[in-house]
Amino acid sequence: MLPSDQEFPDEWHEAYLRVRYSETDKMGVVYHANYLIWFEIGRTEFCRARGFAYRDMEESENAFLVVAESYCRYKAPAYYDDELIVRTHITELRRRSLRFGYEIVRASDEVVIAEGETGHVVTDGNGRVRSLPAAFAELLLSSPLGSESAEDVSEISPE
Repeated sequence: MLPSDQEFPDEWHEAYLRVRYSETDKMGVVYHANYLIWFEIGRTEFCRARGFAYRDMEESENAFLVVAESYCRYKAPAYYDDELIVRTHITELRRRSLRFGYEIVRASDEVVIAEGETGHVVTDGNGRVRSLPAAFAELLLSSPLGSESAEDVSEISPE
């Protein structure tokens, strides 16, 4: 059973990255498509912090999170060598879909440079919509693994 909206943990996971020169345009500003790539980094690290990788879900459950929609609002420019924080959290979790929310913040001055959301549909390897495996739904809603309880991720089996 999935939780109601009130039960979603309001925890943002933070991933850090530095803008590479190849991610900027002729004017030295980050090219807009890179923000979607950074959203993916945020989601991937969000999952890792909860003890699994996308690959685990694909290989053990034949379940894939397909991006069905994405949205990004650009609020301020980012430049080469800026250190950025990609903040990620779950905004909706349903039986066959989920949504992640994002903020990208420049670390030096804490200016929010972009915010957005991605919507995902759960499918099997043939692209047919299916339910999100319950064990992975539980992991997505769990607290991140802490350093005091850091286990070998390979030992965590969502059964």
